[in-house]
Amino acid sequence: MNTPSISSPIHLLSLRSTFAMRRIFFVLLTLVSTLLPGMAHAWWQAEWAYRKPITIDGGPQAGAIGGDAGRTPVLVRLHTGNFSFEGVSETGADLRFIAGDDKTVLNHQIEQFDPLLGMALIWVDVPSVGAGAPQQLWMYYGNPKAPASGNGQRTFDPDYTLVYHFAEANMPPRDTTAFGNHGQTAVVSAEGTVLGRGAQLGREPLMLPASPSLEQAAGGAFTFSAWIKPEQLGAQQVVYARRDGANELVIGIDQGVPFVQVNGQRSAPGQPIQAGQWSHLALKADGQNLALYVGGRSAASLAAALPALKTSAAIGGDVAGGTAATPAATAFAAFTGAIDEVRVSKVARPDVLLLADAVSQGADSRLTAFGADEQQAGKSHFGFILAAMPLDAWIVVALLGLMMVMSWAIMIGKGRSYGATSRANAAFMEHFHEAAGAPLDRLAVSNSVPQQVKNDSSLWRLYEVAIGEMRRRHDRGYDLNSVSTATIGAIRAAMDGVMVRENERMSKRMNWLSTTIEGAPYVGLFGTVIGIMLVFVVAAMAGAVDINSVAPGMAAALLCTAAGLGVAIPALFGYNWLASRSDAIGADMAVFVDEFVTRLAEEQGEGRTTPQAASPNTVERKRSGPAGEGPSWISSPTLPA
Repeated sequence: MNTPSISSPIHLLSLRSTFAMRRIFFVLLTLVSTLLPGMAHAWWQAEWAYRKPITIDGGPQAGAIGGDAGRTPVLVRLHTGNFSFEGVSETGADLRFIAGDDKTVLNHQIEQFDPLLGMALIWVDVPSVGAGAPQQLWMYYGNPKAPASGNGQRTFDPDYTLVYHFAEANMPPRDTTAFGNHGQTAVVSAEGTVLGRGAQLGREPLMLPASPSLEQAAGGAFTFSAWIKPEQLGAQQVVYARRDGANELVIGIDQGVPFVQVNGQRSAPGQPIQAGQWSHLALKADGQNLALYVGGRSAASLAAALPALKTSAAIGGDVAGGTAATPAATAFAAFTGAIDEVRVSKVARPDVLLLADAVSQGADSRLTAFGADEQQAGKSHFGFILAAMPLDAWIVVALLGLMMVMSWAIMIGKGRSYGATSRANAAFMEHFHEAAGAPLDRLAVSNSVPQQVKNDSSLWRLYEVAIGEMRRRHDRGYDLNSVSTATIGAIRAAMDGVMVRENERMSKRMNWLSTTIEGAPYVGLFGTVIGIMLVFVVAAMAGAVDINSVAPGMAAALLCTAAGLGVAIPALFGYNWLASRSDAIGADMAVFVDEFVTRLAEEQGEGRTTPQAASPNTVERKRSGPAGEGPSWISSPTLPA
């Protein structure tokens, strides 16, 4: 008869254990890979501690520019919603923009950089922007020794002959190109424009220089673009005007409808613009036709070529020129409103580039998307959230941290105190039960209870006050051999008073725990609400509303709620645990009071059963107590004569 083999079950159990260990190892590996910082495969230069990925996407789901714009100065708009401004130079001098290969340095120009306000406008020279696959750039920062390298002369290609950012306050605008075509008249600064700071027009036009680089040959190529915001829609408002003898070029708006006029010929009405709203207006001349664009889209056209123009041009008003000004010229009115980002080119810019400018510079730009910052030495996702936290969130977290420290100190202290009390009560009850049958003051007289038990036991304090009450009555001459019901009630009342004070002592500072449980989530929610409000306000001011710009700030705001729950949940568990232990100690005290009073009534009360006979020596011995323990006033009753 064959015995059953156990090798197969053992082998099966071994395989199951192996698979279980592999699953556990895989889970741990996944957790470690999640918590550990994501290290980059490459790093441009070791001197820069941080970098931020920037994605340029002109596809239909993002910028939707619909073609290849070629070399494009792309606006990188930073604010507290997508950048923490920590670790970077106060002037942005250590900013570097690197192509996706992590080797090619891209030219850039800083128009505005204000870490205190948490806003920055930076132009980056991207070699090619198209509607194909998204391309990634890297913004490096965190090198305090790095010199400033931003330069508008290299950021904008040589075909730009004039670029005004109006970054200077209440002074003639400066041309950031290498041609140096600075403004000839001062302008009034307008804050909070579509790109930070612009110019307010309406009183007198902004005059441009009559430089060789701005000369316009007959039939030559030309591109003009600007962001405009008319205060009100009027007739024949001039945005750009240039006259040279009988030749004229006027770009304007008539009752909200943009137009271009060349030597008396005017384009047909096209797409209108709205008062009080920013619009991107552009004109392109290719030698045969002139085309107007609003928001990067074709709005009107004129079949004409540009005439020769060598004189000064004006922005925001008309300029008299030549000897044969047309009658229509006298009817032109000044443009009243704000203007920003004026550009003049000596070439006809592609339609896709004009659309890319309107898309990337506007408030609803979707051409650029920002990723999470990376640290060269390694930085966890939680670290990025902390880096994105504003000052108000840190104040809320600090307050919650203080509440957590106090609640944990109370829970630890109460836990140790309740534990010592419970152990001491258990030890006292052992002594009390061992003394059953002996006089009730045996434990007080014999000193058999250890001092540590006396210090920690709430039952000892109840026992001590009861014995004290009986001793005071003995000292006053009361007959304790026959304790009345009133006396027992008085002793019980004294013990009840001590029990109430003991319960008050145990519940001391427990109200702080309940306050922490109820208040910490609200404090955290307050920080979250304020944080989200600031995220949306800053995003609206900066003109960026994509998820990549607001997600870091919202994550940092939600961290306040998580911190509030992290403080309240342990306090809730600790409060319930301490309350149960406090209730148990209180129940032990109530039971002890009942037990003591019952024994007192049974052994020395008026209604107890007395012995029928006792010798005087026995009575005297009981009054004197056991040998060596001193006198005992709780003794057997004296027999009647």
